[in-house]
Amino acid sequence: MANPYGDIELGARGMRALAHPVRLAILHQLQNSGPSTATALAPLVGATPSVTSWHLRHLAEHGLVRDAEVEGDGRQRWWEAVGTGFRFAASSEEDFDAAKVLGGVLMEQAAGLPAQWAREVEPLLDIEWRRSAGLSNTTFEVTADELAALESAIEDLIAPYVRRKSSGDKPVDARSVRMLRYVLPEAERVDEDDDEDAS
Repeated sequence: MANPYGDIELGARGMRALAHPVRLAILHQLQNSGPSTATALAPLVGATPSVTSWHLRHLAEHGLVRDAEVEGDGRQRWWEAVGTGFRFAASSEEDFDAAKVLGGVLMEQAAGLPAQWAREVEPLLDIEWRRSAGLSNTTFEVTADELAALESAIEDLIAPYVRRKSSGDKPVDARSVRMLRYVLPEAERVDEDDDEDAS
């Protein structure tokens, strides 16, 4: 877990295993609400308890969830997330293929979140929370190395607040905040004159 958030690092097999809406929903529920059972999770993730249980076992095979130490009647199996998040990076063609699939599912799931937030949550916020909330859309010019350094700096800045969740050491007036960060480099532009010279 060599990253500032302490996230689980996924290889190609783990990326493919997680690239399923129900598995992502299960992991999200466990990360945000704590330990649960397949029966309790099922209606929240849109699957039957038996299907949810199957997905949980699959997630466990890849180190994303594990048995939780929860006192119960012994008839139900309790699960918890391993870590508060996950991340994936590509260093081979196999990684890039798997990352594209998982990234596509994640982007599809996140696409409606801003509009849902604006519709359902923003009207309920006090002015001090509204002041720092909302959309930022900024375009800038950087090299690939500068972009990597910028991403690293942003993560280092946020990391103490991310780790707060698992440590239980947060101010009483702290709230959960979701920051969606789309980093979308443009493709290299081909100058029309250069293109004509090449042909």
